[in-house]
Amino acid sequence: MKKIYSIFILTSLFFNMCAQNNQKENQTTINHAVTMKFNELTPEEERIIIHKGTEVPYTGEYVNNYEAGTYVCKRCNTPLYNSESKFDGHCGWPSFDDEIEGAVKRVRDADGRRTEILCNTCGAHLGHVFLGEGFTDKQTRHCVNSISMNFIPAEQEQKDVTAYFASGCFWGTEYFFMKAPGVKETNVGFMGGHIENPTYEQVCQKNTGHLETTEVVYDSGVTSYEEMVKLFFETHDFTQTNGQGPDIGPQYLSCIFYSNATEKTIAERYINDLTKRGYRVATMLKPASVFWVAENYHQQYYQAIGGTPYCHKYTKIF
Repeated sequence: MKKIYSIFILTSLFFNMCAQNNQKENQTTINHAVTMKFNELTPEEERIIIHKGTEVPYTGEYVNNYEAGTYVCKRCNTPLYNSESKFDGHCGWPSFDDEIEGAVKRVRDADGRRTEILCNTCGAHLGHVFLGEGFTDKQTRHCVNSISMNFIPAEQEQKDVTAYFASGCFWGTEYFFMKAPGVKETNVGFMGGHIENPTYEQVCQKNTGHLETTEVVYDSGVTSYEEMVKLFFETHDFTQTNGQGPDIGPQYLSCIFYSNATEKTIAERYINDLTKRGYRVATMLKPASVFWVAENYHQQYYQAIGGTPYCHKYTKIF
């Protein structure tokens, strides 16, 4: 009896731990979602996207759409599927055999019979995924409600993408990004804090929670987010935990502010790669929030004075 009782206790502890982990994961998703601005939805869109409903088969606008382009989340605009992965699943809903990396999350239904698919950025309900049906070589069918997505034709796809990086004094961060191929515009400012429209003097007091951040606008037809992340790591000491170079303080910490799940996945991949190489990466990953532009005299600082950074340098890593 003592042995059975011990097994019962251990089993109970195991399930409690699993439940707590799931609650933490769900709470993290909720907290992330709260910081984002979502598109306004109609009652029917809310029924499906928020309350996990299903649209009537063969009624969705994208069932028979085979134009070249990208399908994005209707709630938060995160790119979900490329048109190349779409095929006729003969089921009455748009079918895809692959998602854009990091864009879709899989969760087992409560009854364990099916696997739900969600936007990994905002948690919007997309549909369900089925495996081993033989429609394509990938043996995967994402069965998606048309109403959960918007379609952007290839000729209308936005080429200019905005990204946010913090790597110490924003003068030095901007210096390297503004010289990178494909970068069209840079601005320096503040992100991640708890007061609105902070001044440089306020941030320097080290109690606003903001990081000195560089906004980078690049042409995705010329370069990529991956190249931006590489440059970020190659132009500062991402192992320093108290600032950057001689600049010490919380406003100088290393951080990538990601705007969607794809950016987060790419950043995580490079952090994992650097960790495997033996680096102790101190870079934080946080969802992008409001970017407050700094005073004019901070913009393109080294270009204005004809100088070079004192706390940043380029070191080839990748």
